[in-house]
Amino acid sequence: MTSFYTSLNGLKNSQTDLSTIAHNIANAETTGFKKSSVEFADLVANGSAANPRMTQGLGATVAGINQNFGLGAIEQTGRSLDVAIDGDGFFATRNPENNEVLFTRNGNFQIDATGALTNFAGKNLQMFETDATGALVNPGVTVDAIIPVTNAGGADLSSLVIQNDGLISATYSDGTTEPVGRVALASFAAPTGLRPVGSSNWEATGFSGNPTFEAPDTGRTGQLRSGALEKSNVDLAEEMVGLITAQRNFQANAKAIDTATQFSQTVINLRT
Repeated sequence: MTSFYTSLNGLKNSQTDLSTIAHNIANAETTGFKKSSVEFADLVANGSAANPRMTQGLGATVAGINQNFGLGAIEQTGRSLDVAIDGDGFFATRNPENNEVLFTRNGNFQIDATGALTNFAGKNLQMFETDATGALVNPGVTVDAIIPVTNAGGADLSSLVIQNDGLISATYSDGTTEPVGRVALASFAAPTGLRPVGSSNWEATGFSGNPTFEAPDTGRTGQLRSGALEKSNVDLAEEMVGLITAQRNFQANAKAIDTATQFSQTVINLRT
């Protein structure tokens, strides 16, 4: 009976929905996390010669799991190396071991002993080079964000600030402040085509298109919010409602299988 397979597909779809919602809830407090939702499509037994009035449904299938890149709440931290993006852009980080470039909305950065600005995994933040006035030297060309630990006068680095316009300014022990570079933000023609790779990171694919690097507050990238982090865009109340709905769908499909089993048993009993 096709009803068994139809309901079985329904169970699998409900399980996928439950897993996606559970993943969202688990990351409700993950910085820079973007929630996902499952899209379903119906299946029919049809052909070019079939009577449209006799088309039989065969259940549903998962059409895709879509990412929602809506802006999450921006929370003030007061830490100078915490940066949030108020827009559609992404920070770009490079893995020094294999040159792999990943993209993230998590702006929690730190400086290591060599002066490199990195994320918590040790990947280098990408920036544009600037001149002494803070103007871009090679627009569109990114480099690792490396901060000189001493200036030309031999003074040691004392503090570092990432301003709202992306300018990275280093202050030294002799009181001088120098522009080091400007944070590079990446934008994509189709961000929903980015592939999640974990730790609030994504990689570019053929569906997303190649990244376009721009300075903050340029094009679609958005502005920076220094001293703040973007929280997850998961709405727990919405996810709980979705969880209850997915559970009811699972129970309904399980009940349909049970009913089909009773019908089959009745037919078998009639034959005997």
